[in-house]
Amino acid sequence: MDNNPLLDELYTILSETRNNETINIDLLSTSDILQKINEEDQKVALAIRPALGPISLAVDIIVNAFNNNGRLIYIGAGTSGRLGILDAVECVPTFSVAKDMVVGIIAGGEKAIKHAVEGAEDDQEAAITDLKEIQFTSNDVLVGIAASGRTPYVISAIQYANSLGAKTVAVSCNPHSPIGKKSDVDICAPVGPEVLTGSTRMKSGTAQKLILNMLSTASMIKIGKTYQNLMVDVNASNNKLYARALLIVMQATDCDEKTATTALQQANNEAKVAIMMILTNISADKALALLQQNKGYLRKAIETTTA
Repeated sequence: MDNNPLLDELYTILSETRNNETINIDLLSTSDILQKINEEDQKVALAIRPALGPISLAVDIIVNAFNNNGRLIYIGAGTSGRLGILDAVECVPTFSVAKDMVVGIIAGGEKAIKHAVEGAEDDQEAAITDLKEIQFTSNDVLVGIAASGRTPYVISAIQYANSLGAKTVAVSCNPHSPIGKKSDVDICAPVGPEVLTGSTRMKSGTAQKLILNMLSTASMIKIGKTYQNLMVDVNASNNKLYARALLIVMQATDCDEKTATTALQQANNEAKVAIMMILTNISADKALALLQQNKGYLRKAIETTTA
């Protein structure tokens, strides 16, 4: 009988190897199981540290795309796809960006967010179709996410993006992966064997989530979506976010609640405008105009009033 080539491939993938620290995990007490999981999780951030160089390069590429009307597109299958969607969705309320500025695509479509779609990760044509549906262009950046680094759906998406001349980034947990080799930037966090062999929703998923946090957050900081370490572009779309916007204005200006509330009302609940008004003692209209002239950079806009 011929050997199964996929089985042979699994033997070479770091995240599919067995973890010697958890061989007898099924014999442990509940507290000892949790201790093992916690010990393994502590390795994740350290595994990412050597990849900070490629992550930095990817951020600069994304920022350049944003500044030229491009988008950040995440694509993946299963857990990887869900993590991309999670990061993309959170960018809207956090940074008040357009819904299509950061997009997450999962193999199998929306149904696959909640339920496994059989064969979706192997459908190479679907990846191309999915990118065409969002009118993916060379101005966009594609981030292909796959713990193993070998998912056919993601490989196909990266190849298609490359064919258009778009910049591509790979996020995996296995060195020398196919998606890494085909991308402009190869981000790899070799977290090692999982607590449960092959369960890449664990350490690998955590690593991917941390990396996506870095990509989107650093990119948003670089295009002026923050002031100091405050989310000044937060969209105050509900009571909790309004309270956060109020607190941000108070923290940025050292003003009291009454002053912050009045400024927010005059600024149409835009924290960035309210902060500008208080710090420079100008009207909402003038604050908004200065921010627009400085492409939304609050710090730069403030500096123009003191120059």
